[in-house]
Amino acid sequence: MTASKTPDRNLTHFLPGDDAAQPGLSRYADRVEGSTILRIAAEIRAMQGRGEQVLNLTVGDFRPDQFPVPEALVDYIVEALHDGETNYPPVDGVPELREQIRVLNRDDLGLEYPMESVLVAGGARPLIYSTYMAVVDPEDCVLYPVPSWNNHHYAYLSGANATALPVSPDRNFHLDAEAIEPWIQRARLLCLNSPLNPTGTCISESALGGISEAIVRENSRREAIGQRPLYVVYDQVYRTLTYGDSRHHTPVGLVPEMAPYTVLVDAVSKAMSGTGLRVGWAAGPPHLIAKMREMAGHYGAWAPRAEQVATARFLKDRTALSAHRVSFIGQLHDRLDRIHLALGDMATAGCPVEHIPPQGAIYLSVRFDLVGKRVAGRDIRTNEDIRRLLLEEAGLGVLPFQAFGMEGDTGWMRISVGAVSPSEIDAGMVRLRDVLTRVE
Repeated sequence: MTASKTPDRNLTHFLPGDDAAQPGLSRYADRVEGSTILRIAAEIRAMQGRGEQVLNLTVGDFRPDQFPVPEALVDYIVEALHDGETNYPPVDGVPELREQIRVLNRDDLGLEYPMESVLVAGGARPLIYSTYMAVVDPEDCVLYPVPSWNNHHYAYLSGANATALPVSPDRNFHLDAEAIEPWIQRARLLCLNSPLNPTGTCISESALGGISEAIVRENSRREAIGQRPLYVVYDQVYRTLTYGDSRHHTPVGLVPEMAPYTVLVDAVSKAMSGTGLRVGWAAGPPHLIAKMREMAGHYGAWAPRAEQVATARFLKDRTALSAHRVSFIGQLHDRLDRIHLALGDMATAGCPVEHIPPQGAIYLSVRFDLVGKRVAGRDIRTNEDIRRLLLEEAGLGVLPFQAFGMEGDTGWMRISVGAVSPSEIDAGMVRLRDVLTRVE
């Protein structure tokens, strides 16, 4: 009797490498691009793993030893798990959380939404994507500013005709009614974010109010001739993180007639340093929220039940919520201010750097005026050259605005402070100043 051959269980030689041609993928999948942000972050983690000194100012995340999730929220999560809150949640979110979101919108923003206007999901991303998919048909025009976070990817994933509108520092890196006016009659969705990732700047009351009034007028025109309306998805996950004289505004708060056309998106990710908890929510017109809920039921975008229950209890615990906000914002502002003051001193000393003072979120916009110069023996021609110079010569990790859809080697970079300590910032700014004095 012939012994049967033992199957080869080592699949390594059956699987092509990452750089090999991958037959059988769809054209759609083949054109999907990975995240530049995650690629750069992985490079920095590898350097840190080798023991190299790097001030990681790239990630829009929080290092738990610097910015832990509020202790009361952790306690509520543990309590919810012990209470057996481990089953599937309702597709639109557990009722107690949706109710607390209603209360939060009322108390914080002065906006009174019904329960059917509130949808909970696994963070802000699926809510923004669901808005795209519920509103946009293939080739519909989607407007968004550049730089901005992920809109160029969502536009591709939804098949939209992406119309990226460059914004500039003289307008605080935000759109206004004048900027969207040439496109407003053909647009189906306008994507706004304030405080803005990556710039850390807040849209002004006048700019947002002007945009909102223009959209109401445009939708009145469309309604009269039977055309579909123009919607706004308004990403406000950083809304509680504003500094100094900066104030957060919403389209609906400024122009109540925007309520039928606006989806507000929020989450615990930034306001509570809970990026891994995956609890986000949207508030918008009930007919649109209902369709987004149906989509979420198919692709399983709900937030974990225990975290939903815990978030509801934390939002209801106004003493704990208020204490967290005061401490959290103070610590973030301290870090941003340290960089702000250090960069200001460098600019005063003649270093080729400029920046926008802290306004909101966890970011600063910084421009290194190095393109066309020679620094530390290197010829600098692109933003990528600047990024590598700062990383390799100063141990400073930053993100170029190209990672957020902006074209051109202007020297603008995003600096994020969620994963660094004050002492690490101070040491990193010393190293940065040393590099910027070595312009040949």
